[in-house]
Amino acid sequence: MRFGIRTLDELSLSGKTVLCRVDINQPVDRASGTLKSINRIRACVPTVRELSDKGARVVLMAHQGSDIEYKNYYTTKPHAAVLTELLGREVKWIDDVCGPAAREAIASLKDGEILLLDNVRFVAEEQTLFEQKLRLTHEQQAKTLLVEKLAPLADCYVCDAFAAAHRDQPSLCGFEQVLPSAMGRLFEKEFCTVSQVMEEPVRPCVFVLGGAKISDAFLMMQTVLGRGVADHIVTGGLVGNIFLTALGEQIGQGSVDFILKSNYGEYIDRAKELYAAYGDKIVLPKDLSWVENGERKEALLGSVPAEIGAIDIGHETVKLYQELILNAGTVFVNGPMGVFEQPESEYGTKAVWEAIANTKGHSVLGGGDSITATEKFGLTDKMGYICTGGGALIRFLTGEELPVVRALRHGSQIPEKGE
Repeated sequence: MRFGIRTLDELSLSGKTVLCRVDINQPVDRASGTLKSINRIRACVPTVRELSDKGARVVLMAHQGSDIEYKNYYTTKPHAAVLTELLGREVKWIDDVCGPAAREAIASLKDGEILLLDNVRFVAEEQTLFEQKLRLTHEQQAKTLLVEKLAPLADCYVCDAFAAAHRDQPSLCGFEQVLPSAMGRLFEKEFCTVSQVMEEPVRPCVFVLGGAKISDAFLMMQTVLGRGVADHIVTGGLVGNIFLTALGEQIGQGSVDFILKSNYGEYIDRAKELYAAYGDKIVLPKDLSWVENGERKEALLGSVPAEIGAIDIGHETVKLYQELILNAGTVFVNGPMGVFEQPESEYGTKAVWEAIANTKGHSVLGGGDSITATEKFGLTDKMGYICTGGGALIRFLTGEELPVVRALRHGSQIPEKGE
């Protein structure tokens, strides 16, 4: 076991029916019915292949589409085609989740065969609204329709969906109450990687925090600074602008207006408190950039025009950040330094990302925008580790025990048949 959770090495798989929850949620081109990215699907392939190679009858469960609105849901049929291509073997698919057709398909599987069920969020109990309103315990989740219909057909349960580990839903936390459980290879790798960042980082440990997801950044900062995990936190994007505003620096009225209109004013006070307690570890931009008449402009703090809106860090800040990153033992990254999508304001993120790619320290990168920036600048293969998880990663780094981790620890104590 690792961190109190079984790995695949501790399950007997040959001839066993394995329910495996994966996170292969990807952007969809609805016009063509194809996926715009296959990164998450590719990441789960090692687990699926290992299960199949060891003679398991593999039943894959997955969601597709954000459940903020029902119209975001989509079938998992195109995912089966991608998995078939990546694995070099057929991945069957059925347009059912836990009804009679799905159960019949599961019962007819032969050793080594793989079946992908349709989108689990087509079942109401898998929706976030259901999760947030009813707040079922894990024991109660074990009595939901999905678990009661599928668990009797299975010998064990494997979760390889670290990216969804912050969710508290039956397909993620219910099966571990009734079946011997383990984490898949991707879950194991991601969980162990981020655990090392929190528990035994090689020093100095530098956190690079930017972007616009302010609540996530401030939750992380409070934890990693309070626990002494971070030696330095370098800031950019909206995170850096809020700290500069808290300290009374001129960042341009356009930037301040954006902070206030986005209802982020409360974070100005939190930034003051964090800086008062940990100012020696929080590294702020020395200069800022804006666009004027289509051209990039820069100025040191104190010389920033009052009317502009800052959209990137400047060259002096980049030099400072690069030095810290290149000399780091561990670098954790979440959020870009500015509006990297535009040519006039990509410099800060690109330069910092190149330093992360070239550091001799171990780098861990997570979050959608961070991954998008990495792909844009062609640095994917040069990063130490890229996490598939966004929300789960952030929640983990705030010190919270993830619901799926807790459930897996319980399921790891359930003996296999014959033990």
